[in-house]
Amino acid sequence: MSERSTYDGSPVAALRRIAFLLERGRADSYKVKAYRGAASAILPLPADEIEQRAASGTLTDLPGVGASTARVIGQAVAGVLPDKLAEVEAEYGAPLTADGAGSTLRAALRGDLHSHSDWSDGGSPIEEMAMTAMELGHDYLVLTDHSPRLKVARGLSAERLSRQLEVVEAVNGHLGAAGFRLLRGIEVDILDDGGLDQTDEMLARLDVRVASVHSKLAMESDALTRRMVAAVRNPFTNVLGHCTGRLVTGNRGTRPESRFDARVVFEACAEAGVAVEINSRPERRDPPTRLLELARDIGCLFSIDSDAHAPGQLDYPLLGCERAEAAGIEADRIVNTWPVERLLEWARP
Repeated sequence: MSERSTYDGSPVAALRRIAFLLERGRADSYKVKAYRGAASAILPLPADEIEQRAASGTLTDLPGVGASTARVIGQAVAGVLPDKLAEVEAEYGAPLTADGAGSTLRAALRGDLHSHSDWSDGGSPIEEMAMTAMELGHDYLVLTDHSPRLKVARGLSAERLSRQLEVVEAVNGHLGAAGFRLLRGIEVDILDDGGLDQTDEMLARLDVRVASVHSKLAMESDALTRRMVAAVRNPFTNVLGHCTGRLVTGNRGTRPESRFDARVVFEACAEAGVAVEINSRPERRDPPTRLLELARDIGCLFSIDSDAHAPGQLDYPLLGCERAEAAGIEADRIVNTWPVERLLEWARP
């Protein structure tokens, strides 16, 4: 066995790493679920049982383990680098930026203020998102599933959001000893009149609120400007999410920027202390560079977020950090470089 082909990790670690890298590359969720499902299936089993099943060829008798995932498990148990892991490492495992760009600022980030779970349109359970954020070195992650109006993304009613807060509390009960906190949040739709798509009572129970436009993105410029300014001035709004709504690449196709008076909107953000999100998703890169520099010059705060819909996408903030560093934005103007107590004090209505 050559040194290059050896593997000294666990089969669960191999399966989770494959899933993470596929998600990082924005692979279809059904391809990812097989590996996360197999990891969950073997996680409770003693190591000797997994080894015995690998030797006897009975891994596929376990619910959730198929032929492909059984091969990964068998190779990992044998101390051989699984073929699938080698393949995805080669395809998706390279650094996201060249020559370490963004790494200094990324090291300063304490957390991520925009993430989704399988309670709305994300692909993984809340606990998997939290565990991955912790493994990536975050002190905190804000869970921001969608609000009820976004039915296509299974937005959360007040009742479902209330139930989700109980799950967040339970996750913190398990992970809090490690010094990590999962924060209560929402990505709340900005309604046509600038209102927020959730009750004030529920918004008051949350730690951080990202307000985003998801509908009528082609609204006339003056009307959209008024809509966004009204949302920014709402005392519950903390972060203005992906402000132009553009898509520059990806399997959803492209979409042009929404038209609004960015100076007026960013001045409202600066006045209200609302952070302008630097959305790190490769297909968004929002705001565009000229607007990022305008918000910088106006004096806005920023939040560099993953907008992750899967654990592997929690790696994306490096891309936003690269853009912020290129724009010369100081770390202290980026609210998720702050310790959690400072962040929570800032976010309090």
